Amino acid sequence: MAIEFRTEDAPPYGAVEQVSPLVRRVVARNPSRFTYHGTGTFLVGPPEGGRVAVIDAGPDDDDHVSAVLTAVQGQEVTHLLVTHTHPDHSPATAAIRSATGAPTFGFGPHPEAAIRAHEERKRRAVEADEEPESDDGEGGGDLAFVPDHPVAEGDLIEGDGFSFGCLHTPGHISNHVCFSFAEEQTLFSGDHVMGWSTSVIPAPDGDLNDYLDNLRRLVGRNEVRYRPTHGPAIIDPGPYVEALVAHRESRERQIVEALADGPRTIASLVAELYVDVHEDLHKAAGASVYAHLLALQRADRAIVEGEPGPKSEWGLR
Repeated sequence: MAIEFRTEDAPPYGAVEQVSPLVRRVVARNPSRFTYHGTGTFLVGPPEGGRVAVIDAGPDDDDHVSAVLTAVQGQEVTHLLVTHTHPDHSPATAAIRSATGAPTFGFGPHPEAAIRAHEERKRRAVEADEEPESDDGEGGGDLAFVPDHPVAEGDLIEGDGFSFGCLHTPGHISNHVCFSFAEEQTLFSGDHVMGWSTSVIPAPDGDLNDYLDNLRRLVGRNEVRYRPTHGPAIIDPGPYVEALVAHRESRERQIVEALADGPRTIASLVAELYVDVHEDLHKAAGASVYAHLLALQRADRAIVEGEPGPKSEWGLR
């Protein structure tokens, strides 16, 4: 089952887009290979007056913070929701909390896992003789974010005219939460499900086995659309999620078949499995293969010589 990715033109940065009767979006000017056109901050509630919730305040960027605060002028911000603590999602929460007094809601930080992610990213870069990715990449975390109200699976967040069910969806990162907006049957899916690309599963805090488990549990839910933090809405979420799962399962089979002939490095697997993909994308492909190999190792299906890394040789158990 092929994935039909969703694309959109670059948005008007800093402007307010009314995307549904109760949802507006302000996109930060932080485009990258991880963020597509940039981080979309959602404002949930009436477009004028009344009380609103903010979802994923975005990166630590003064212009974006100013745009969000301008968008909610004349309104009371009562909730600041955070899907997860990657640097393009949560850092601006502090400034908006300071300006509005609104409390924050999120699964909470995982300092040890986030620190391990930073160190792992640096170690892999050294082994590959490359520069570490910048802090707007997906390997690290916002260690400063500590929610006023930690949420857990099944929690309900209620406001004036809106309510959100919390789904803990580790995989992309261990503290990822999706928010189900009952009033419009919409799932704010953060980076768990994106339309423009498959999600990155950065080691070690990302876990492909968890990611797939939490994709499968979305199938059959009653949301009629997803609003990812990056890219356009997904209006046929059931079949789309099934295609994401099928894609990952197919890639796993390819890797297992390749390893059946003997130990392999990530680079050799990428060269074989992504032969039709431009070399500029091979680094990202290597990260995906690494996530699959770690998932196989955690499931006791693969082994690696020494500490897992870019130059390690992997084999089947």
